[in-house]
Order: sequence, then structure tokens, then C-alpha cells
Amino acid sequence: MARAMHAAMTRAWLIGAGPGDVELMTLKATRALAQADVVLVDDLVNPDVLQFARADALIVHVGKRGGHPSTPQAGIVAQMLAHLRAGRSVARLKGGDPFVFGRGGEEQQALHAAGLAVDIINGVTAGIAAPAAIGIPVTHRDHAQGVVFVTGHCAGGAEPDWAALVATRMTLVIYMGMRRLSEIVGALLAAGMSDTTPCAAIESATRAEQRHALARLGEFAEAVSRAGLGSPAIVVVGGVASLALARAAAAADNASAPANGAAAR
Repeated sequence: MARAMHAAMTRAWLIGAGPGDVELMTLKATRALAQADVVLVDDLVNPDVLQFARADALIVHVGKRGGHPSTPQAGIVAQMLAHLRAGRSVARLKGGDPFVFGRGGEEQQALHAAGLAVDIINGVTAGIAAPAAIGIPVTHRDHAQGVVFVTGHCAGGAEPDWAALVATRMTLVIYMGMRRLSEIVGALLAAGMSDTTPCAAIESATRAEQRHALARLGEFAEAVSRAGLGSPAIVVVGGVASLALARAAAAADNASAPANGAAAR
């Protein structure tokens, strides 16, 4: 009984901060941040989002980014539990959506196991926002009847079933795939995907420093390397990326065309 009463007196949120652009954060997320005593912030969250936190809130940075030093997941959970058991409200702030490759499910389980309730506040996931930022819809009646979100960085070295994914003929949106991009491209080609399949990589999507690279699958890894792109980035593989490739080609043609009347002179 006492445990249930204590759980009712504390409050926790798992909040998605969206892909980067502060204006893509939801109203519900900003309202929750304004209530929290403690905010545990992931590395990929735009710092400008913290303007919505209380001025007296304790801000704790618990970076989680593939390939970089980060706070162990068990340590993050321990901090959440310690603050909640001390009667403080806690906002766990993550980039994108907490339930899309954000370990939100694990944190929800840990809190529930401790008898503590948690509210889930969804965010715009980068897997949709990053392609959209360069005009790529993840579904399109002419190109893809569906989309598959997949991670390129699996726990324990496990590998996605690339052959099964290729067989779906759906758009592949790959999170955390930049470090292994050459291997992923090789696996897709080995699984029978055409080397002419359009691809895109979008780094720091929706933020001022956003950059991207476009290429066919057979040349994609080289194009991304040449562009100097790195993490955080989203990779899109499939016919929908042809829309961005077509626009890029048209823009290049326009840029190389002579100015009006130049040819006559």
C-alpha cells in the first residue's frame, strides 16, 4: 500500500524532443518539461529545447550516442529511480521518439518493475523527419507501399536479415548506420538489391547544420564518404529517394545552363 501511494506522489515522463528543430517539439512535451524537477538529457537533444524546462530544474546530461563515450544505461535508470524515490519529478528527454530506437521501452520496464508510473510523450522521429527535410516521403504510391525502420547498430553484433528486408521492396530507413555504411551497402547488394536503387543520407536533420548526400546504391558509400557526412544521420534506401535525386539533377542542370540570351551572344 505504501509503495503504491509513493508511486502516485511521484511523476516521471519519457519525452521525445523530436529530430532537432525546436519547433518540431510537441506542446505536450514542453508542458511536461515545465513541471519536472529533474531533466535527464540525451546527447542528441538540441540544447535549445531546455528553454522549456523550469529555471530551477536540475539538468543532468546523460549522453547516449553510438561510437562516443556515454552514460551506461543502468546508470541512467539508477538516477531516475533515485530522484523519483526522493519525491522529485523526472523528465527523461530523448531525441526523436523515446520508443523508436531510444531505449524508452527498457526505461519504462525498469520504472514499472519499481512500482513507479511513467507517462510517454511521443516525439517526431528522425526516420520520418530527416527524409522529409530534403523532400523525401517515406511512402509513396508510385514507389513504396510501406516503410521499415531498422538499426544498423545491433546489440551483441547481431545483424538484420537484409535479404528479408530487400524482399519487402519497401523503403528502408536505417538508424545508426553510418559507421557500417559500406558493410550495409554490401549486404544489400549481396541480397539482390539493384545497384541503381536511389539512396540518401541526412546528417543533423532539421537543424541549421543539416547536410545530405544522394547517390545510387552502388556509389552510395563512396558519395557519403566524399561528402564527409557522419553521425547523427539517417539513411534512406528505396525508390522514394529518387524524388530528391531528380530535384538535385534538375538544380544542377539549371545551374549549368547559360543565362538568358547568353547563347545568342
